[in-house]
Amino acid sequence: MRVPSFDLLGIRLHAMTRYDLVRATAEAVDNGKRYIIANHNLHSLYLWCCEPKMREFYSLADYTNIDGMPLVLLGRLLGLPFKSEHRTQCVDLLPLLMDKAVNHHWRTFYLGSRPGVAAKAAQLLRTRYPGLRIATRDGHFDTSRFGKHNRSVLAEIREFDPDILMVGMGMPRQEIWILENRKDISARAILCCGGLMDLVAGEIPTAPRWLGPLCLEWLYRLFSEPARLWRRYLIEPWLILMYMANRYLRKVNPSPKSSHD
Repeated sequence: MRVPSFDLLGIRLHAMTRYDLVRATAEAVDNGKRYIIANHNLHSLYLWCCEPKMREFYSLADYTNIDGMPLVLLGRLLGLPFKSEHRTQCVDLLPLLMDKAVNHHWRTFYLGSRPGVAAKAAQLLRTRYPGLRIATRDGHFDTSRFGKHNRSVLAEIREFDPDILMVGMGMPRQEIWILENRKDISARAILCCGGLMDLVAGEIPTAPRWLGPLCLEWLYRLFSEPARLWRRYLIEPWLILMYMANRYLRKVNPSPKSSHD
């Protein structure tokens, strides 16, 4: 599947709608490929700047969709043809993906959330999508690469043999776990999905969907979880802005090469 990709000051993004994401997942399942489907928002841009393993993860991802209107607006500012439909969050993708999973008998495994939360969310999804085949495992385990807990989680996933693996352990933990274990993960499509099941289970409030296109969803989340998110929404964007401004200035005004007589 071919979708346009763009360079946002050194960061690769794919202009994908939610329907494109479903098609990419279907291609992985139908053709027996393994796709890593990542996403970028302002928080991940900050982590990309600070964490080398995040940069390595995104360099290996097959697709990286836009998960935040600020990136759409930033791309437009830099002349990229991003549209509001190119912004997709997992909560918006989920209904399409679960419908497709039921119709095509895909098996879905969700790894993440606190003990009991993912199981509760999975039961709600089974009620909402009759015939859905989904298994879960909480994300509270020692992720050490060769530790017994990590090996046990990989064996559990392997036994279920999922078509789709959704990893929701928060950034950057979920990306680094996929990066380090990608060769041992038995799934066709691997998606990063943050606190998706916490939203489904009602553990954290879901922002009204009309706030997203207005670039105001962050404000709803900040008021909902101020202790956890204040730094992400009030500090990190300014650090990202300084980093991006520096990269932009270096791009338009490259340093002259030194010459030796």
